[in-house]
Amino acid sequence: MTEQISVDDWSTDYEIFDPQYATDPVPIWKDLRDRCPIAHSDRHERSELPTKYADVQAIAKMPEHFSSRDPLVVPLPEGVRNDKNFEKYGANAPPISSDGAEHAWTRRLLLLLHFSPPAVEKHRAYTEDVCHRLIDGFIDSGHVDGATGYAQQIPPRIIAHLLGVDEDRVDDFTYWVRAVLELGLQEPALRVKYRDVIRNFFRETVADRRANPGGDDLISALLTATDPDGNPVDPEIVVGMANLQLVAGIDTTWSSIGSALFHLGTNPQDLERLRAEPELWPGAIEEFLRFYSPVTMARVVDSPVTYGGIDFVPGDKVLMNFPGANHDPDVFEDPDTFIIDRAENRHVAFGAGIHRCAGSNLARLEMDVALRTFADRIGDFSVQTPSEVSWASGQVRGPRILPITF
Repeated sequence: MTEQISVDDWSTDYEIFDPQYATDPVPIWKDLRDRCPIAHSDRHERSELPTKYADVQAIAKMPEHFSSRDPLVVPLPEGVRNDKNFEKYGANAPPISSDGAEHAWTRRLLLLLHFSPPAVEKHRAYTEDVCHRLIDGFIDSGHVDGATGYAQQIPPRIIAHLLGVDEDRVDDFTYWVRAVLELGLQEPALRVKYRDVIRNFFRETVADRRANPGGDDLISALLTATDPDGNPVDPEIVVGMANLQLVAGIDTTWSSIGSALFHLGTNPQDLERLRAEPELWPGAIEEFLRFYSPVTMARVVDSPVTYGGIDFVPGDKVLMNFPGANHDPDVFEDPDTFIIDRAENRHVAFGAGIHRCAGSNLARLEMDVALRTFADRIGDFSVQTPSEVSWASGQVRGPRILPITF
Protein backbone atom coordinates (compact mmCIF):
# COMPACT_ATOMS: atom_id res chain seq x y z
CA MET A 1 0.00 0.00 0.00
CA THR A 2 1.24 3.50 -0.87
CA GLU A 3 2.51 5.44 2.16
CA GLN A 4 0.03 8.16 3.00
CA ILE A 5 1.26 11.76 2.99
CA SER A 6 -0.69 14.21 5.11
CA VAL A 7 -2.78 16.89 3.43
CA ASP A 8 -1.75 20.53 3.87
CA ASP A 9 -4.30 22.10 1.54
CA TRP A 10 -7.42 20.16 0.56
CA SER A 11 -8.14 22.50 -2.35
CA THR A 12 -4.95 21.58 -4.23
CA ASP A 13 -3.96 18.22 -2.75
CA TYR A 14 -7.03 16.37 -1.49
CA GLU A 15 -6.76 12.71 -0.47
CA ILE A 16 -9.95 10.67 -0.35
CA PHE A 17 -8.16 7.92 1.61
CA ASP A 18 -7.10 10.26 4.41
CA PRO A 19 -8.41 9.05 7.81
CA GLN A 20 -9.99 12.46 8.42
CA TYR A 21 -11.92 12.18 5.15
CA ALA A 22 -13.08 8.68 6.08
CA THR A 23 -14.21 9.56 9.60
CA ASP A 24 -15.84 12.96 9.04
CA PRO A 25 -15.62 14.52 5.58
CA VAL A 26 -18.35 17.13 6.19
CA PRO A 27 -16.02 19.91 7.49
CA ILE A 28 -13.69 19.32 4.54
CA TRP A 29 -16.55 19.71 2.04
CA LYS A 30 -17.75 22.86 3.79
CA ASP A 31 -14.30 24.44 3.67
CA LEU A 32 -13.87 23.59 -0.01
CA ARG A 33 -17.36 24.81 -0.90
CA ASP A 34 -16.58 28.17 0.69
CA ARG A 35 -13.21 28.79 -0.93
CA CYS A 36 -12.60 26.32 -3.80
CA PRO A 37 -15.74 24.40 -4.79
CA ILE A 38 -13.89 22.28 -7.38
CA ALA A 39 -10.71 21.00 -5.76
CA HIS A 40 -7.70 19.48 -7.55
CA SER A 41 -5.22 16.76 -6.69
CA ASP A 42 -2.29 15.06 -8.39
CA ARG A 43 -2.48 12.06 -6.08
CA HIS A 44 -3.48 8.89 -7.94
CA GLU A 45 -2.94 10.87 -11.19
CA ARG A 46 -4.74 14.14 -11.93
CA SER A 47 -8.30 14.54 -10.67
CA GLU A 48 -10.88 17.12 -9.65
CA LEU A 49 -13.43 16.97 -6.81
CA PRO A 50 -16.57 19.14 -7.08
CA THR A 51 -18.32 19.82 -3.77
CA LYS A 52 -21.41 21.78 -4.84
CA TYR A 53 -24.68 20.17 -5.84
CA ALA A 54 -25.06 22.32 -8.97
CA ASP A 55 -21.57 21.44 -10.22
CA VAL A 56 -22.02 17.70 -9.67
CA GLN A 57 -25.36 17.82 -11.48
CA ALA A 58 -23.94 19.82 -14.38
CA ILE A 59 -20.94 17.52 -14.90
CA ALA A 60 -23.18 14.45 -14.68
CA LYS A 61 -25.24 15.87 -17.53
CA MET A 62 -22.27 16.36 -19.89
CA PRO A 63 -21.44 12.76 -20.89
CA GLU A 64 -20.05 14.01 -24.19
CA HIS A 65 -17.13 15.50 -22.21
CA PHE A 66 -17.10 13.34 -19.08
CA SER A 67 -17.15 9.63 -19.90
CA SER A 68 -18.19 6.86 -17.53
CA ARG A 69 -16.01 4.20 -19.17
CA ASP A 70 -13.83 3.85 -16.04
CA PRO A 71 -15.97 4.75 -13.01
CA LEU A 72 -13.52 3.77 -10.25
CA VAL A 73 -11.97 6.71 -8.42
CA VAL A 74 -8.35 5.54 -8.84
CA PRO A 75 -7.15 4.73 -12.38
CA LEU A 76 -5.85 1.31 -13.20
CA PRO A 77 -2.14 1.11 -14.08
CA GLU A 78 -1.34 2.25 -17.61
CA GLY A 79 -0.52 -1.23 -18.89
CA VAL A 80 -3.88 -2.60 -17.74
CA ARG A 81 -5.84 0.31 -19.16
CA ASN A 82 -4.29 -0.30 -22.55
CA ASP A 83 -4.93 -4.03 -22.85
CA LYS A 84 -7.22 -5.07 -25.72
CA ASN A 85 -10.00 -6.36 -23.48
CA PHE A 86 -10.13 -3.09 -21.55
CA GLU A 87 -10.28 -1.11 -24.78
CA LYS A 88 -13.22 -3.21 -25.99
CA TYR A 89 -15.20 -3.51 -22.78
CA GLY A 90 -13.83 -0.73 -20.54
CA ALA A 91 -14.48 -1.53 -16.90
CA ASN A 92 -16.79 -4.29 -18.21
CA ALA A 93 -19.83 -3.36 -16.13
CA PRO A 94 -22.48 -1.92 -18.45
CA PRO A 95 -24.52 0.22 -18.22
CA ILE A 96 -22.50 2.00 -15.52
CA SER A 97 -19.24 1.77 -17.48
CA SER A 98 -20.64 2.60 -20.91
CA ASP A 99 -21.82 5.72 -22.71
CA GLY A 100 -24.08 6.47 -25.63
CA ALA A 101 -26.19 3.79 -27.31
CA GLU A 102 -24.78 0.83 -25.36
CA HIS A 103 -25.53 2.55 -22.08
CA ALA A 104 -29.10 3.33 -23.13
CA TRP A 105 -30.14 -0.17 -24.16
CA THR A 106 -28.33 -2.07 -21.40
CA ARG A 107 -29.84 0.20 -18.75
CA ARG A 108 -33.29 -0.17 -20.28
CA LEU A 109 -32.86 -3.95 -20.31
CA LEU A 110 -31.99 -4.08 -16.61
CA LEU A 111 -34.92 -1.89 -15.65
CA LEU A 112 -37.38 -3.89 -17.73
CA LEU A 113 -36.17 -7.30 -16.57
CA HIS A 114 -35.46 -6.94 -12.87
CA PHE A 115 -35.26 -3.42 -11.42
CA SER A 116 -38.66 -1.82 -11.91
CA PRO A 117 -40.57 -1.33 -8.62
CA PRO A 118 -42.89 -4.34 -9.26
CA ALA A 119 -39.95 -6.58 -10.18
CA VAL A 120 -37.99 -5.56 -7.10
CA GLU A 121 -40.95 -6.11 -4.80
CA LYS A 122 -40.81 -9.82 -5.65
CA HIS A 123 -37.58 -10.02 -3.63
CA ARG A 124 -39.09 -8.63 -0.41
CA ALA A 125 -40.03 -12.00 1.13
CA TYR A 126 -36.58 -13.46 0.44
CA THR A 127 -34.90 -10.35 1.90
CA GLU A 128 -37.05 -10.61 5.03
CA ASP A 129 -36.07 -14.26 5.40
CA VAL A 130 -32.37 -13.41 5.07
CA CYS A 131 -32.62 -10.70 7.75
CA HIS A 132 -34.50 -12.93 10.17
CA ARG A 133 -32.02 -15.79 9.71
CA LEU A 134 -29.11 -13.46 10.42
CA ILE A 135 -30.74 -12.03 13.54
CA ASP A 136 -31.58 -15.52 14.79
CA GLY A 137 -27.85 -16.18 14.82
CA PHE A 138 -26.93 -13.39 17.26
CA ILE A 139 -30.05 -12.18 19.08
CA ASP A 140 -29.35 -14.22 22.22
CA SER A 141 -25.80 -12.87 22.57
CA GLY A 142 -26.76 -9.25 23.27
CA HIS A 143 -24.24 -7.87 20.83
CA VAL A 144 -23.24 -7.94 17.18
CA ASP A 145 -20.85 -6.25 14.82
CA GLY A 146 -23.53 -4.42 12.85
CA ALA A 147 -21.20 -4.18 9.85
CA THR A 148 -19.71 -7.66 9.46
CA GLY A 149 -22.45 -9.58 11.26
CA TYR A 150 -25.50 -7.99 9.69
CA ALA A 151 -25.27 -5.17 7.12
CA GLN A 152 -22.44 -6.81 5.18
CA GLN A 153 -24.28 -10.13 5.02
CA ILE A 154 -27.50 -8.96 3.38
CA PRO A 155 -26.73 -7.54 -0.11
CA PRO A 156 -24.45 -10.42 -1.20
CA ARG A 157 -27.24 -12.89 -0.49
CA ILE A 158 -29.83 -10.79 -2.33
CA ILE A 159 -27.56 -10.35 -5.36
CA ALA A 160 -26.73 -14.07 -5.35
CA HIS A 161 -30.47 -14.83 -5.32
CA LEU A 162 -31.06 -12.33 -8.14
CA LEU A 163 -28.31 -13.88 -10.29
CA GLY A 164 -29.19 -17.46 -9.45
CA VAL A 165 -25.81 -18.29 -7.91
CA ASP A 166 -25.00 -20.17 -4.71
CA GLU A 167 -25.60 -18.17 -1.52
CA ASP A 168 -22.78 -20.18 0.09
CA ARG A 169 -20.34 -18.05 -1.95
CA VAL A 170 -21.25 -14.94 0.07
CA ASP A 171 -17.90 -14.69 1.87
CA ASP A 172 -16.11 -14.98 -1.48
CA PHE A 173 -18.31 -12.29 -3.04
CA THR A 174 -17.73 -9.97 -0.09
CA TYR A 175 -13.96 -10.25 -0.28
CA TRP A 176 -13.88 -9.98 -4.07
CA VAL A 177 -15.87 -6.74 -3.96
CA ARG A 178 -13.76 -5.28 -1.17
CA ALA A 179 -10.63 -6.21 -3.13
CA VAL A 180 -11.88 -4.23 -6.15
CA LEU A 181 -13.61 -1.26 -4.51
CA GLU A 182 -11.72 -0.79 -1.26
CA LEU A 183 -8.52 -2.70 -0.57
CA GLY A 184 -7.40 -2.79 -4.18
CA LEU A 185 -7.79 0.90 -4.89
CA GLN A 186 -4.37 1.44 -3.31
CA GLU A 187 -3.01 -1.99 -4.27
CA PRO A 188 -3.40 -2.28 -8.07
CA ALA A 189 -2.20 -5.91 -8.26
CA LEU A 190 -4.92 -6.98 -5.81
CA ARG A 191 -7.54 -5.01 -7.70
CA VAL A 192 -6.57 -6.49 -11.07
CA LYS A 193 -6.43 -10.02 -9.62
CA TYR A 194 -9.96 -9.89 -8.23
CA ARG A 195 -11.33 -7.98 -11.20
CA ASP A 196 -10.29 -11.03 -13.21
CA VAL A 197 -11.58 -13.46 -10.58
CA ILE A 198 -15.03 -11.86 -10.81
CA ARG A 199 -15.00 -11.79 -14.62
CA ASN A 200 -13.94 -15.42 -14.85
CA PHE A 201 -16.54 -16.50 -12.30
CA PHE A 202 -19.28 -14.91 -14.38
CA ARG A 203 -17.84 -16.19 -17.67
CA GLU A 204 -18.16 -19.71 -16.27
CA THR A 205 -21.65 -18.96 -14.94
CA VAL A 206 -22.81 -17.50 -18.26
CA ALA A 207 -21.39 -20.49 -20.15
CA ASP A 208 -23.29 -22.82 -17.82
CA ARG A 209 -26.57 -20.91 -18.31
CA ARG A 210 -26.13 -21.00 -22.07
CA ALA A 211 -25.68 -24.77 -21.87
CA ASN A 212 -28.58 -25.14 -19.42
CA PRO A 213 -31.17 -22.48 -20.29
CA GLY A 214 -34.53 -21.86 -18.65
CA GLY A 215 -33.53 -20.48 -15.25
CA ASP A 216 -35.59 -17.86 -13.42
CA ASP A 217 -32.78 -15.39 -12.74
CA LEU A 218 -31.26 -12.24 -14.22
CA ILE A 219 -28.41 -13.96 -16.10
CA SER A 220 -30.80 -16.40 -17.78
CA ALA A 221 -33.14 -13.53 -18.67
CA LEU A 222 -30.31 -11.51 -20.21
CA LEU A 223 -29.24 -14.48 -22.31
CA THR A 224 -32.72 -14.71 -23.84
CA ALA A 225 -32.92 -10.97 -24.49
CA THR A 226 -31.86 -9.18 -27.68
CA ASP A 227 -29.81 -6.09 -28.43
CA PRO A 228 -31.17 -3.13 -30.46
CA ASP A 229 -30.32 -4.95 -33.71
CA GLY A 230 -32.40 -7.96 -32.72
CA ASN A 231 -29.39 -10.17 -32.04
CA PRO A 232 -28.83 -12.15 -28.82
CA VAL A 233 -27.00 -10.08 -26.23
CA ASP A 234 -23.23 -10.61 -26.53
CA PRO A 235 -22.28 -13.06 -23.72
CA GLU A 236 -19.41 -10.76 -22.73
CA ILE A 237 -21.95 -7.97 -22.20
CA VAL A 238 -23.95 -10.36 -19.99
CA VAL A 239 -20.75 -11.07 -18.05
CA GLY A 240 -20.28 -7.34 -17.60
CA MET A 241 -23.86 -6.77 -16.46
CA ALA A 242 -23.57 -9.59 -13.91
CA ASN A 243 -20.25 -8.10 -12.81
CA LEU A 244 -22.06 -4.80 -12.24
CA GLN A 245 -24.65 -6.40 -9.96
CA LEU A 246 -21.93 -7.85 -7.76
CA VAL A 247 -19.50 -4.94 -7.66
CA ALA A 248 -22.01 -2.08 -7.57
CA GLY A 249 -24.82 -3.80 -5.70
CA ILE A 250 -23.09 -5.09 -2.58
CA ASP A 251 -20.67 -2.65 -0.91
CA THR A 252 -22.86 0.35 -1.66
CA THR A 253 -25.97 -1.08 -0.01
CA TRP A 254 -24.28 -2.69 2.98
CA SER A 255 -22.55 0.66 3.64
CA SER A 256 -25.92 2.42 3.59
CA ILE A 257 -27.45 -0.15 5.96
CA GLY A 258 -24.43 0.04 8.26
CA SER A 259 -24.42 3.84 8.32
CA ALA A 260 -28.12 3.88 9.20
CA LEU A 261 -27.52 1.41 12.05
CA PHE A 262 -24.67 3.62 13.26
CA HIS A 263 -26.99 6.60 13.25
CA LEU A 264 -29.81 4.86 15.11
CA GLY A 265 -27.33 3.41 17.60
CA THR A 266 -25.96 6.86 18.41
CA ASN A 267 -29.23 8.81 18.16
CA PRO A 268 -31.78 6.92 20.27
CA GLN A 269 -34.33 9.70 19.87
CA ASP A 270 -34.62 8.91 16.16
CA LEU A 271 -34.99 5.18 16.84
CA GLU A 272 -37.73 5.92 19.36
CA ARG A 273 -39.52 8.21 16.95
CA LEU A 274 -39.50 5.59 14.19
CA ARG A 275 -40.90 3.09 16.63
CA ALA A 276 -43.67 5.51 17.63
CA GLU A 277 -44.34 6.78 14.08
CA PRO A 278 -43.56 3.94 11.63
CA GLU A 279 -45.02 5.99 8.79
CA LEU A 280 -41.76 8.00 8.94
CA TRP A 281 -39.66 5.07 7.70
CA PRO A 282 -39.76 5.89 3.95
CA GLY A 283 -38.65 9.47 4.51
CA ALA A 284 -36.07 8.40 7.08
CA ILE A 285 -34.48 6.05 4.55
CA GLU A 286 -34.17 8.95 2.09
CA GLU A 287 -32.52 11.02 4.81
CA PHE A 288 -30.11 8.19 5.65
CA LEU A 289 -29.23 8.09 1.95
CA ARG A 290 -28.69 11.85 1.83
CA PHE A 291 -26.81 12.30 5.09
CA TYR A 292 -24.61 9.20 4.80
CA SER A 293 -24.39 8.90 1.00
CA PRO A 294 -21.83 6.14 0.44
CA VAL A 295 -20.77 6.40 -3.18
CA THR A 296 -18.32 8.57 -5.11
CA MET A 297 -18.11 7.66 -8.79
CA ALA A 298 -15.59 8.85 -11.36
CA ARG A 299 -15.78 10.27 -14.85
CA VAL A 300 -12.92 10.46 -17.34
CA VAL A 301 -12.44 13.71 -19.25
CA ASP A 302 -12.78 12.76 -22.92
CA SER A 303 -12.40 16.15 -24.58
CA PRO A 304 -11.15 19.57 -23.46
CA VAL A 305 -13.84 21.57 -21.69
CA THR A 306 -13.93 24.56 -19.39
CA TYR A 307 -16.45 24.55 -16.58
CA GLY A 308 -16.59 26.56 -13.37
CA GLY A 309 -13.38 28.33 -14.27
CA ILE A 310 -11.54 24.99 -14.52
CA ASP A 311 -9.88 23.77 -17.71
CA PHE A 312 -10.53 20.03 -17.68
CA VAL A 313 -7.80 18.07 -19.48
CA PRO A 314 -8.46 14.82 -21.39
CA GLY A 315 -7.46 11.86 -19.26
CA ASP A 316 -8.18 13.60 -15.95
CA LYS A 317 -10.62 11.99 -13.54
CA VAL A 318 -13.51 13.89 -12.03
CA LEU A 319 -14.68 12.39 -8.76
CA MET A 320 -18.45 12.72 -8.71
CA ASN A 321 -18.80 13.76 -5.10
CA PHE A 322 -22.45 12.85 -4.56
CA PRO A 323 -21.97 12.71 -0.77
CA GLY A 324 -20.61 16.26 -0.67
CA ALA A 325 -23.34 17.54 -2.98
CA ASN A 326 -25.91 16.17 -0.54
CA HIS A 327 -24.58 18.52 2.15
CA ASP A 328 -24.80 21.68 0.04
CA PRO A 329 -26.66 24.47 1.92
CA ASP A 330 -27.73 25.99 -1.41
CA VAL A 331 -30.05 22.99 -1.83
CA PHE A 332 -30.69 21.51 1.61
CA GLU A 333 -31.86 23.44 4.65
CA ASP A 334 -29.55 22.81 7.61
CA PRO A 335 -27.70 20.19 5.52
CA ASP A 336 -25.36 18.93 8.23
CA THR A 337 -28.23 18.01 10.55
CA PHE A 338 -30.06 14.69 10.17
CA ILE A 339 -33.76 15.56 9.98
CA ILE A 340 -35.80 12.39 10.13
CA ASP A 341 -38.91 13.99 8.63
CA ARG A 342 -37.17 16.27 6.13
CA ALA A 343 -39.93 17.50 3.83
CA GLU A 344 -37.91 18.17 0.68
CA ASN A 345 -35.05 15.85 -0.14
CA ARG A 346 -33.77 15.95 -3.73
CA HIS A 347 -30.62 14.02 -2.85
CA VAL A 348 -28.25 12.50 -5.40
CA ALA A 349 -27.14 9.48 -3.39
CA PHE A 350 -27.94 7.35 -6.43
CA GLY A 351 -26.18 9.68 -8.84
CA ALA A 352 -27.49 12.07 -11.45
CA GLY A 353 -27.91 12.30 -15.20
CA ILE A 354 -28.05 9.30 -17.49
CA HIS A 355 -25.94 7.18 -15.13
CA ARG A 356 -28.26 7.45 -12.15
CA CYS A 357 -28.24 4.05 -10.39
CA ALA A 358 -30.49 1.54 -12.15
CA GLY A 359 -30.65 -0.56 -8.96
CA SER A 360 -31.97 2.18 -6.66
CA ASN A 361 -35.33 0.45 -6.17
CA LEU A 362 -33.61 -2.73 -4.97
CA ALA A 363 -31.27 -0.79 -2.66
CA ARG A 364 -34.21 1.01 -1.06
CA LEU A 365 -36.04 -2.27 -0.53
CA GLU A 366 -32.99 -3.87 1.11
CA MET A 367 -32.52 -0.88 3.40
CA ASP A 368 -36.21 -0.80 4.32
CA VAL A 369 -36.37 -4.50 5.19
CA ALA A 370 -32.98 -4.64 6.93
CA LEU A 371 -33.56 -1.63 9.15
CA ARG A 372 -37.18 -2.27 10.06
CA THR A 373 -36.49 -5.92 10.84
CA PHE A 374 -33.48 -5.06 13.01
CA ALA A 375 -35.39 -2.35 14.90
CA ASP A 376 -38.46 -4.54 15.40
CA ARG A 377 -36.63 -7.63 16.64
CA ILE A 378 -33.71 -6.10 18.53
CA GLY A 379 -35.58 -3.23 20.18
CA ASP A 380 -33.33 -0.68 21.86
CA PHE A 381 -29.68 -0.86 20.82
CA SER A 382 -26.64 1.37 20.98
CA VAL A 383 -23.19 2.00 19.62
CA GLN A 384 -21.68 2.66 23.02
CA THR A 385 -18.20 3.63 21.82
CA PRO A 386 -18.45 5.50 18.49
CA SER A 387 -14.66 5.94 18.47
CA GLU A 388 -14.33 2.18 17.95
CA VAL A 389 -16.28 2.37 14.68
CA SER A 390 -14.01 1.97 11.66
CA TRP A 391 -14.95 3.72 8.41
CA ALA A 392 -13.83 2.94 4.88
CA SER A 393 -13.58 5.71 2.31
CA GLY A 394 -12.54 6.26 -1.28
CA GLN A 395 -15.05 4.76 -3.69
CA VAL A 396 -17.53 3.80 -0.98
CA ARG A 397 -17.77 5.24 2.54
CA GLY A 398 -19.34 3.19 5.30
CA PRO A 399 -18.63 1.45 8.60
CA ARG A 400 -16.45 -1.66 8.48
CA ILE A 401 -16.46 -2.27 12.26
CA LEU A 402 -19.68 -1.36 14.08
CA PRO A 403 -19.97 -2.73 17.65
CA ILE A 404 -23.65 -2.78 18.68
CA THR A 405 -25.03 -3.85 22.06
CA PHE A 406 -28.66 -4.49 22.96
